[in-house]
Amino acid sequence: MKELSKTYVPAEVEHELIAFWDKNGFFKSDDNSAKSKYSIVIPPPNVTGNLTMGHMLNNTIQDIYVRWKRMTGFNVLWLPGTDHAGIATQTKVEGKLREEGISRHDLGREKFVEKVWEWKEIYHANIKKQLIRMGASVDWSKERFTMDDGLSIAVRKVFVDLYKKGLIYKGKRIINWDPVQQTAISDEEVNYIEKKDKLYYIKYPVLNEESKFVVIATTRPETMLGDTAIAVNPKDKRFSGLAGKKVLLPIVEKAIPIIADEYVDMEFGTGALKITPAHDPNDFEIGQKHNLETAQVIDHSGKMNEHAGSYSGLDRFEARDRIVEKLEELGLVEKIEDYVHNVGISERGGALIEPYLSDQWFVSMKPLAEPAINVVLSGEINFHPERWTKTYLNWMKNIRDWCISRQLWWGHQIPIWYNKSNGGIYCEVEAPADIENWEQDPDVLDTWFSSWLWPFSTMGWPEETSVLKKYFPTDMLSTAPDIIFFWVARMIMASLEFTGKIPFSDVYFHNIIRDEKGLKLSKSLGNSDDVIEVMNEYGTDALRFTLVYLAPQGTDVLFSKQKCELGRNFANKLWNATRFLLMKQDESKGSNKTFEADIFDKWIKSRLQSTIKYYLRALDEYKTNEASKALYEFIWRDYCDWYIEILKIKAQEHPGSAETIFNNAVDIFEDAIKLLNPIMPFITEEIWQGLKERGEIESITISNMPGYDESMISIEAENDVNVLMEVIAAIRNLKADLNYAGKKGKIEIIASGNKEKLFVEENLHYLLKLSRVESVEVNLKVPEAEQTKANRAMAALNNYEIYLEREVNFNTEEEKNKLAEEMKKISGFIASINKKLGNESFVSKAPATVIESEKKKLADQQEKLSKLEAQFNSF
Repeated sequence: MKELSKTYVPAEVEHELIAFWDKNGFFKSDDNSAKSKYSIVIPPPNVTGNLTMGHMLNNTIQDIYVRWKRMTGFNVLWLPGTDHAGIATQTKVEGKLREEGISRHDLGREKFVEKVWEWKEIYHANIKKQLIRMGASVDWSKERFTMDDGLSIAVRKVFVDLYKKGLIYKGKRIINWDPVQQTAISDEEVNYIEKKDKLYYIKYPVLNEESKFVVIATTRPETMLGDTAIAVNPKDKRFSGLAGKKVLLPIVEKAIPIIADEYVDMEFGTGALKITPAHDPNDFEIGQKHNLETAQVIDHSGKMNEHAGSYSGLDRFEARDRIVEKLEELGLVEKIEDYVHNVGISERGGALIEPYLSDQWFVSMKPLAEPAINVVLSGEINFHPERWTKTYLNWMKNIRDWCISRQLWWGHQIPIWYNKSNGGIYCEVEAPADIENWEQDPDVLDTWFSSWLWPFSTMGWPEETSVLKKYFPTDMLSTAPDIIFFWVARMIMASLEFTGKIPFSDVYFHNIIRDEKGLKLSKSLGNSDDVIEVMNEYGTDALRFTLVYLAPQGTDVLFSKQKCELGRNFANKLWNATRFLLMKQDESKGSNKTFEADIFDKWIKSRLQSTIKYYLRALDEYKTNEASKALYEFIWRDYCDWYIEILKIKAQEHPGSAETIFNNAVDIFEDAIKLLNPIMPFITEEIWQGLKERGEIESITISNMPGYDESMISIEAENDVNVLMEVIAAIRNLKADLNYAGKKGKIEIIASGNKEKLFVEENLHYLLKLSRVESVEVNLKVPEAEQTKANRAMAALNNYEIYLEREVNFNTEEEKNKLAEEMKKISGFIASINKKLGNESFVSKAPATVIESEKKKLADQQEKLSKLEAQFNSF
């Protein structure tokens, strides 16, 4: 049996246990096992840097489920891995190179990619170290990376298959362009921020009509050099008769048509809209519809190009100022207003997005979306919280084609080759044999193009491997809600398209971690603590428990590391309780007579089973914080605060049975520790090893989770003990109010009936010792006038009135004020219940059980108020 130190030192225990678990391979999946499988693939963290508190929460949630399933007899695979994170990682490496005074172009593609691989190795090692340190029970023998050889083959195969089905195409479209990284990014990679700007009202002269203008309002005068039309709504009477005429494009001095289109918002600006097909996605659609030409005036670096005339070479924002100056000089600016609007910025680099007309590769998504909609509607895949189903369906039903090409060097290069002599296209998984005659498309695929294959590519697809057969589809995905479109929806589509199966049956959208001001944790804001440092300071279990405890399903978590005091205090409570039990077991050796179980024995066993029932239901419903709270309440309040005190009394009263008493108590405590293990794996393993003699390769992680036994639940015992607790708490509060220290005070308890009186008398020995008073007298209820004496403090419970004798000198006015305050509080509560019961809408909609509960609550509070009023009137 392992000897436990006097105090719990997490750092010493954690490193030792990590080595113990690894040496014995407790977390390895068994591909030949006959057991039912349970599998999860880890959302692969990006190799851009270290893990955050958000990762810590998500990985703790996943670890809870795989540890729980492992302990309930499943063959478990939790598959780890990391993501190459194309644009994000390239941005990081380019930033590092800039500090050294060089660019990727100085190195060339091959050498630059080598630098990125070096970066990947460093941060992959850091991520792995953090996952191991947090106790993640993953199977490291099956670890994958999105640019592994096997996953790269899967990526190329999917591209080739979709291309040959006509679902991948190259087209000229307006895309989101990052002019700093000089690459396309998807709609989902654009964040919107509120920006104070100017709204410019510009006059376009109507051709051949002197002094007549069409005024348009725009925030981007620099793009007007690429205007090819002015559009008005055909229903807008202000522009009646103008459609079909032309205006002169200022500065460019070019005639462009006025067209009519119902897309135009008559309420915005002047109701007339400048159409710039090469620099606005909506204008592009209108241009296609009306067969307008496209004139591109901004280049890939965000500068004005050769079509911008004298403004060529200027930054887009400098060009804006110069163009406005020129328009004012020409008298063509009607007015300039302050304007606040949302602008798009790159999620990765923060650059202001430029809508850009470009040749890009796209996936046609609508054919893939329909099956993915059906599996959610049918309930094959369930979202938790359920409200995300609506979000998912809305996006899927309005899905747009996915721009998958990126003008980067780090990532999966597109498997398209162009013939150098005739321009022919070759698209296959492997390069053409006569490679010297071909040139590969320089673009790489969007990071998410490899990530959407993650659940099955990591298991060996497109090969029909034993791992894929055994563990796919997976059972659960835990992820952040902000990537429901990036990743979750696309995984469902890809899995159905390429395997014919769903990728997982349940998706849990975990909480977003924020600081105490509500800001999302970010290293750039300096509000994100290093997870290793927090684990070093508070202990890994303390951090794990705190994060889960603070995270109700579907809400954000306001976190600061100081809140880990909650988890650390809980760990210390567990440790101290264990040492007490072991000490008492040792002291009572040989006193192993049987003893008759009493109400507290029935109560603690019932409470354990009630806790197991609630815990299992919470985990089934993906409410991990409710599971953690159920265990916290049972262990801290029921077991440590109450049952351990009861054990002391039992052992004193039955010294010949002391060892038996404490052995039984240890069995109950061991079950509680097992339930807690998935959340707090380190301290529970150490305690479990110390509670009893174990084999050399035994571990709590592969022990059996306690089963639920409904026959052990006694609602009567739980209710009875709750009454005793209320009585003891009331006596303690009365003593505290009168500043009675130690074993002091004479108590009279007035019971409402014989049954209630007998119940207290049967448990008087517990009552006396736990409330620490000189004496307790139990009587039946008599006329109030005889009970309510001013020299006694009183507490009112449902079936009992509790009186504590005062000392001769006490402050009557102070006591009256206390009672008045309590009566005021109860009166307010009564008023709120009456208001609820008087609300016809509430009464008509609420279940009968709820109405009855409210009525009982009202009766109890009215009785309590009546007793307090009698006490008040006695002064």
